[in-house]
Amino acid sequence: MSPQPPSGLAEDKERETNVLIEAAPESPAKAAEDDGPGRQLSPAAWLRMLARELHWSFVLGVVATYGVSQGLGGGINRVASDYYWKDVQRVQPSVAQVYQGITSIPWMVKPLWGLLTDVLPVAGYRRRPYFILAGFIGVIAMLIISLHSKLHALFALLALMAGSASVAIADVTIDACVAENSILYSHLAADMISLNGFCSSVGGLIGFSISGFLVHAIGAQGALGLLTIPSALVILSGMVLKEVHTPNFPYGQAHKKFVEASGKMLTTLKCPEVWRPCVYMYVSLALSVDIQEGMFYWYTDRKAGLSFHEGFIGFMFAVGSVGSLIGVILYQNILKDHSFRSLLFSSQLMLSLSGMLDLILVLRLNLKMGIPDYYFAVIDEGVSKMINRVKWMPLLVLSSKLCPTGIEGTFYALLMSIDNIGGLTGQWVGGLLLHLLRITRTEFNNLWAAIMIRNVMRLLPLALLFLVPSSDPNSTLLPSDLLNEDDDGEGDRMENIELTSLAVDRGSFPDKSPQECGKNREGLDVEQDDDGVSLLANRG
Repeated sequence: MSPQPPSGLAEDKERETNVLIEAAPESPAKAAEDDGPGRQLSPAAWLRMLARELHWSFVLGVVATYGVSQGLGGGINRVASDYYWKDVQRVQPSVAQVYQGITSIPWMVKPLWGLLTDVLPVAGYRRRPYFILAGFIGVIAMLIISLHSKLHALFALLALMAGSASVAIADVTIDACVAENSILYSHLAADMISLNGFCSSVGGLIGFSISGFLVHAIGAQGALGLLTIPSALVILSGMVLKEVHTPNFPYGQAHKKFVEASGKMLTTLKCPEVWRPCVYMYVSLALSVDIQEGMFYWYTDRKAGLSFHEGFIGFMFAVGSVGSLIGVILYQNILKDHSFRSLLFSSQLMLSLSGMLDLILVLRLNLKMGIPDYYFAVIDEGVSKMINRVKWMPLLVLSSKLCPTGIEGTFYALLMSIDNIGGLTGQWVGGLLLHLLRITRTEFNNLWAAIMIRNVMRLLPLALLFLVPSSDPNSTLLPSDLLNEDDDGEGDRMENIELTSLAVDRGSFPDKSPQECGKNREGLDVEQDDDGVSLLANRG
C-alpha cells in the first residue's frame, strides 16, 4: 500500500533534456482534442489517451506495480499472512498486529529508495535497475517462506519484511514516474492517481477473490509462494521501461548529489506549504487505530466468533476491493475537483461513522435487524473500504502536488513514508489496545470497547483540518522557487523529464513542445496556492 531539484542535478540531465526536446515533435494538446482529459472518456479511450501521452511502458509499469504486485499480490498476501501468523506460527492477535506493522518498516525508508533512484543511476538508467532489483528480492523472499516448513518466527518476519521491501522499492520507483509526469502533465495528475487507484482496486479484487481458495487448497505458505509471480512481472516491466540512457555517469560525484538532494529535501520540508500537510497526514493516520487482527481472529474463531471459513474471508475482502474501486470511480467522476479540505472533512467524518458497522456486528445487533452475519460483514467491508479510498485519493493527489522538481522520487517517497509511519503508529497502538483489553486468540469480550475507542479517535484529526489547503487539485501548492531551480527556469523545468523520457517514443504518441512545456510551467506558477489563510495542505 507511502516525492526537488538541487542545482547540481540539472547539469547532469541537460543532455537528456536536449534529446527529449528533439524527440518531442508536438504537444499532447492536439491528441487531447480527440481523447482529451477535459471530457468524459470511456475506460478504454481513457487508457489509450494515457498510454499515448505518457507512453505505454509507463502504463505497464503502473499496472505491474499497482495492479499486480500491490493489488493482486497484496490481496493474496493480506489473507495468506493473516492465516500464516494465526495457524502456522500460532501467535496472539496483539502480536500478529505488531508483526504486521513491523513488515511495513521497509515502506518507512522509502526516501532512501527514492534518493537512490533519483541520484544514483545503474548502468546509465535511473529507474529500470530498481524495478529489476525489487523483483528479484521479492522472488527470493517468497520462495524462502514457502519452501521452509518449520521457519522460526523471527526468520519468517524477516522474509515477509524482505517481500515488503520488494514491493516498496517498486512502488517508490513508479511513484517517481507519477510525480514527474504530474508536474510535466499537470492536467493529467488526477488521471494518473485514478489509474493507480483503479489498478490497485481491480488487482485487489482479483487477489482477494482467489486468496481464500488458495489458502484452503495449498495452505498459507503455498499461497505466499505464488507471490513470486507478481515479482517476476515487476522484473519484466523494468526490462521494457522506456527510459533515456545516460552513459558515463560521474559516480565520483554521487556523494555530492546525495548531499544536495538531502539539502533540497530539508529545505522543502521547512516550507509551511509542505510541513503543515505532513503534520495532518501523520496525525490522521496515527489516530486511525488499526485493530484488524482482532477482528480477523474473531471472524475465524469457531467458538466465540463467527466461524468464517477461508473462502468467505477472501470473498469478503474482495467485496472490500469492489468498494475501494467504487471509491476511485466516485472520486474520478464526481469528487476530484472538490477542495482538499472539504473532501477530507466529509470523508474523515464518514470513516468514523462507518466504524459503527463493526460495533453493530460484534454486538450482534444485525441479527435483531434480521440481517445474517455473512451479509452484514460483507456490507461492512465494502462500505468501509469505499470511504477509506475516497479519503485516500485526495491525499495522494496532494502529495504529488507537493513535490519540487529534480528529486521527485525522493520527496514523494518521503511523503509516503510519513504515511507509513503514521500507519505503523496506528497498528502498534491497535496492538497495544488489544493487549490492554485482553483480546486473545479465544477471548473477545472487550472487542466492542476497542471498536468504540477506535471510532472516537478517528474524529480527532478533524481538529487539524485547518492545516489542509482549501484549494482544489488544479492549483499549484509549492512556491515558484521550489518549482524552478534555475533562474531561467528551463534547465530546472526539464529536470522533471528524466523519467518522462518515457513519453518520448516518437512513433507512439505526440509529446509537448518546449514552448508548451514552458507555458504549462508558467500556468503552474501563476496558479500557486492562493490559500494564504488556511494553515496548509494535507498530504496524501
